[in-house]
Amino acid sequence: MNDAVVVEKDGPVRILTLNRPDAMNAFDEDLHQGFPAALRALSDDRDARAVVLTGAGRAFSAGGNIDDFEVFSRDFEARRRSLRLGRQLFEELLNVHLPVIAAVNGPAVGLGCTIVTACDYVLMAEKAYLADPHVQVALVAGDGGAVTWPLHIGLLRAKPYLLTGDRVPAEVAVQLGLATRVVPAEELMTEALAVAHKIAALPPQAVQDTKMVLNQHLRQSAVSVLGYGLAAESQSHDTAEYRAVPEQFRARKK
Repeated sequence: MNDAVVVEKDGPVRILTLNRPDAMNAFDEDLHQGFPAALRALSDDRDARAVVLTGAGRAFSAGGNIDDFEVFSRDFEARRRSLRLGRQLFEELLNVHLPVIAAVNGPAVGLGCTIVTACDYVLMAEKAYLADPHVQVALVAGDGGAVTWPLHIGLLRAKPYLLTGDRVPAEVAVQLGLATRVVPAEELMTEALAVAHKIAALPPQAVQDTKMVLNQHLRQSAVSVLGYGLAAESQSHDTAEYRAVPEQFRARKK
């Protein structure tokens, strides 16, 4: 683990905080490695019974790191390594035996959105939103969203969002089935911890193996979809539209 993920204890609950607030918790090398490492460490934590996952600062996670776009367009090995880390991250989240409560404190975008949809209980602050805008930056939505969204809300509801990258406000996320509840921002962590402690007080083997049985639906879908999705996303890095994205971002900043 590293400073990109902060792990705190609250009795039997572990609080994992994505900790790159200045970058809206976008996933750089440290976060790509630190987050799966933090999840793996929970396997050896015999006192842990539930997890609360949130982001530092004003965002849950902005997803991918725009600084990597130019690297991946020209460095095939760096691209392959990043996609391997992305697959590892998604699979670690599906396979962690403890229930994970997402406390979505702000925007959860791209990979950040995928992480939220792979959690077991999702609380969202009123002004938070979900979005998977891969297509808007010339990428295939291959990092897990195509696994989770259709199972949660059905194909015909998932496609308009994944094909456009449109935002899903918190209330709409609950209506669709992408989130559990909306709570006031100032109560978000209190509510998330209350849910976590309620689950933590229940018989652990019953809770943990029920979670693992339910996640079998996601694992089965991942076997069929994830490899294809990541391969298609890798091809996106070779397109002219993808190579143009960094300059477009710089122009917007100006």
